[in-house]
Amino acid sequence: MIKLTQLACLPCAALLAATVGATPLNILGFDDMSRAAWVAAKDDPEQRHSYVVWIRGFLTGHNYGEQSQQVSSISSATIENFVNRYCIQNPGGQFSDAAFRLSDQFSGRNQPIKK
Repeated sequence: MIKLTQLACLPCAALLAATVGATPLNILGFDDMSRAAWVAAKDDPEQRHSYVVWIRGFLTGHNYGEQSQQVSSISSATIENFVNRYCIQNPGGQFSDAAFRLSDQFSGRNQPIKK
């Protein structure tokens, strides 16, 4: 009877260990990825362009990692409009979060990636 209880607890312990050991996602981007930085870049076309190029690189990384659910061609204007709307709806967020949601929506998945 004790062995059966131990066996039943084993999957729970494994799940807990996997959750506890999960490391946070390391985003390689700009020093300031805040919504405020995105909004401020509206008056600095060079900085705004750099942000859009970073998001394009992010989407390319998504396509590499999720080849069965790739983001198709997308214009810089579409990226800007999407991030602008995201930042209005999520004033405390990061524009890197907008890149995640952009990949979710434009890959046809319409939901966050699940491991």
